[in-house]
Amino acid sequence: MATQHMTANAAAPAVIEAQSLLRYKHVSPQKARLVIDLIRGQRAEDALHILRFTKKRIAKDIEKVLRSAIANAERKAEDSGAALDVDHLYVSRCFVNEGSRWKRIRPAPFGRAFRYQKRTAHILVAVAEHLTAATHRAAEAAAEETKSKGVRGAVRRARKALEGKKPAPKKKKG
Repeated sequence: MATQHMTANAAAPAVIEAQSLLRYKHVSPQKARLVIDLIRGQRAEDALHILRFTKKRIAKDIEKVLRSAIANAERKAEDSGAALDVDHLYVSRCFVNEGSRWKRIRPAPFGRAFRYQKRTAHILVAVAEHLTAATHRAAEAAAEETKSKGVRGAVRRARKALEGKKPAPKKKKG
């Protein structure tokens, strides 16, 4: 049986993805995971609405991390020169890892001491653009490029005609 290898399509558009990380947040990772599980896979706008009305203390901090990830995606698109529609972003990855534990001591009867731990969490939220939106964005960019390329070519031919030079024949693709 022959194995079939799938190669990455060279024309596939680059999907814009960005992430944000909150480290050493003073909350139990188990409590943070309850809220993170609500937004996993949701559209970014829907996730913001969910977090806004969730009655957990950590929801406000996760909302800030999500807003930061959206801003990072906008910045990444702006730096690459692409037009990003924020409505096409979704929460691609989000998870909570356990941070370091703060060891503390509480006085106990008969001069003894009890140890307890204050837990911390690292919260990561990543947003990405849907593939269909990325292909649409790439198609628009390519159409704009070909449109402007045609204008430049026409201007170049007009300049050569005014100078009295014969324009070079167009090369056929193939």
